[in-house]
Amino acid sequence: MTRPPKIIPGLPSRQQVLDFIAQSPEPAGKREIARAFGLKGQEKITLKALLRDMADEGLIDGEKRAFHRMGGVPRVTVLRVVVIEDGEAFAVPDNWQPDDATPPPRIRLVEKSGGRSNRNAALKVGDRVLARTEEAGQGWRAFPMKKLADRTEQVLGVVELDGAGKGWLAPVDKRIRNSLPIADLAGAEPGNLVLAEPAGRSPRSGVKVTAVLGDPLAPRAFSLIAIHKHGIPNAFSEEVQEEGELAAQLPLSDGNREDLRHLPIVAIDPSDARDHDDAIWAEPDGSGGFRALVAIADVSFYVRPGSALDREARLRGNSVYFPDRVVPMLPEVLSADVCSLRSGEDRAAMACHLVIDAEGKVTDFRFTRALVRIAEVVAYEEAQARIDGGTAQAHLQHLWAAWRLLEAARHRRDPLELEIPERRVQLNEQGKITEIAIRERLDAHRVVEDFMIAANVAAAKALESKVAPVVYRIHETPSREKLAALKDYLATFGRSLALGQVITPGLFNRMLKDVTDETEKALVMDAVLRSQTQAYYGPRNAGHFGLALGSYAHFTSPIRRYSDLLVHRALVDAFKLEQPAPKSKLPPTSGLSDRDRDDLSQISEAISNAERRAMAAERETIDRYVAAWLSARVGEVFTTRITGVQKFGLFATIIGLGGDGLVPVSTLGDERYGYDERAQILKGESTGTKFAIGQIIELRLAEANPLTGALKFEPADGASSRVEARGKPLHLKKRGRPGNIRHQGRKR
Repeated sequence: MTRPPKIIPGLPSRQQVLDFIAQSPEPAGKREIARAFGLKGQEKITLKALLRDMADEGLIDGEKRAFHRMGGVPRVTVLRVVVIEDGEAFAVPDNWQPDDATPPPRIRLVEKSGGRSNRNAALKVGDRVLARTEEAGQGWRAFPMKKLADRTEQVLGVVELDGAGKGWLAPVDKRIRNSLPIADLAGAEPGNLVLAEPAGRSPRSGVKVTAVLGDPLAPRAFSLIAIHKHGIPNAFSEEVQEEGELAAQLPLSDGNREDLRHLPIVAIDPSDARDHDDAIWAEPDGSGGFRALVAIADVSFYVRPGSALDREARLRGNSVYFPDRVVPMLPEVLSADVCSLRSGEDRAAMACHLVIDAEGKVTDFRFTRALVRIAEVVAYEEAQARIDGGTAQAHLQHLWAAWRLLEAARHRRDPLELEIPERRVQLNEQGKITEIAIRERLDAHRVVEDFMIAANVAAAKALESKVAPVVYRIHETPSREKLAALKDYLATFGRSLALGQVITPGLFNRMLKDVTDETEKALVMDAVLRSQTQAYYGPRNAGHFGLALGSYAHFTSPIRRYSDLLVHRALVDAFKLEQPAPKSKLPPTSGLSDRDRDDLSQISEAISNAERRAMAAERETIDRYVAAWLSARVGEVFTTRITGVQKFGLFATIIGLGGDGLVPVSTLGDERYGYDERAQILKGESTGTKFAIGQIIELRLAEANPLTGALKFEPADGASSRVEARGKPLHLKKRGRPGNIRHQGRKR
């Protein structure tokens, strides 16, 4: 058991307060600290000011009744069980909302004696317990005091009425398969998109509506569903808005910036870009190489550590982009105006100067704070058309020529080359879908991409040269377990993978190049993709396997990624680029704060999690748009490619559109199918018919649910009794309750 700290009477230092909080066997509030150090009268007032300063400095968090070290856990708190492994329960704080959005620590639940807790056997994932916590070595442990009632969880869904007039909630989350009885409609009408919460402790109590959000199929509703489902912050407080307006007024004419307004710098972006945070320029150096510039919005000048803007940006982690809206990391006055590199307007920029030799190697780089005036903002398609049509101005021609050198260097580096199509949803002014297609990949995209990669590498190396903190973008080599699984899978159709060799991206590229059959190539590509690890942010370098780079950091998008903002701040410190905010209420410094440096691992994990949240929300929203687009085409036959095989059926995607759906094994006919898990194949026992990943097959669209984004297919060679005539919604009714809405006849 933790021993109380040794106390020396008198006003404590910051470290003494931290030590007392960390070691106190009971909640340590202002009263307990004052009593422990024997403080009275004026000393208590001084202590109160000290605690407030420590909170402002990010050293402690909590309330006056119970403080805890920032990034730590209160001494007595409510925990939520997240994992149970071999009888041991692990939990996280149930209400974890620190200002810096750091991820919650995983805490082991134990008995006071230190052994496994007998009461853990009665716990299940999701349970909440009141527990006393303490740090142990590099981790946390907690001693459960009592189990608490289940916390109320909100559900997003659509109101439906059955034949008896009873209300049911059809959840929009496709993982929740059954409708929920509604105990209290609270004025909601059939077809309304609503938020609801359990009406009682028993599942039989049903749910009660807490908020009516409107028409689930109205324009902008699909992104709204994702925002609510994933808990994405989408409204700025008045304090943050006011601070954004204040920051936007910071003057640029202080004479300390490098003036680059004479250069014809160009921003090449999507035609529908909401912000412009990067621009590029290049010119020949006379010796076969190029001098180049990557200009990035100087967001760190406006968003300073410790400000309300900074806390909100940390919480969000990144901007989230939907077809119909963007949920920005920063208020619009910054993200879409002052920080956006608009043509013809003076803007603050962080400039990465590059020297590219005739072989495409970056031989030198430097970073400055600059003043730029973008010559033009041009769409990818327009820039490509000018190059292809021979009408491009000199500045575009120079960019393409410099890129050819970078491209040659990239080919020699041999990064991973996987064809991952990106779906594009085109909307009209009313928010209606006009087109969904796979986004075309142009050389213009590769030009910008390779310049951005060069700047990102330069940022990482520049910080390393100064032994400064770096938030790396990390993509680790595939694990041995995944490689072993890939080897076993490739062996099922006669291909080998030697695990004893050095695994490089080029190894996978050659593997794909050797496959001439398109179906087999799709199989191998999917398998290689599944073998890759997920990229993340972190302060300890592990390289970027996919790009075949030893050091890589994100520097080029600080408007929409907090990771890039941290890299900018580190560059400000490392290269002495500080520019104080003159006569402003904003914090004076724009470099890394002590809190940034101390919590870089936790911040990196938090923004990695925020990125995954954003990716899931964006992907699900696209799925809903695709399902809405297809809801009027139920019954049509599409050319699809199998993307997954399980014993219960196939997953397939429509070629050229990207709509993903399930083909239940029950629809494959009367034949019995066996599942080969190693080869990921379904095989008919009598005919030998095989279904495997990568296979191209014709499928009929049986269902399209815009609310969940779910599609269902069936073989094209037989009519299904479950497909109703186009224009009639399909409801799967179970025991008198309505099923999820199918909306097959609704045109979008």
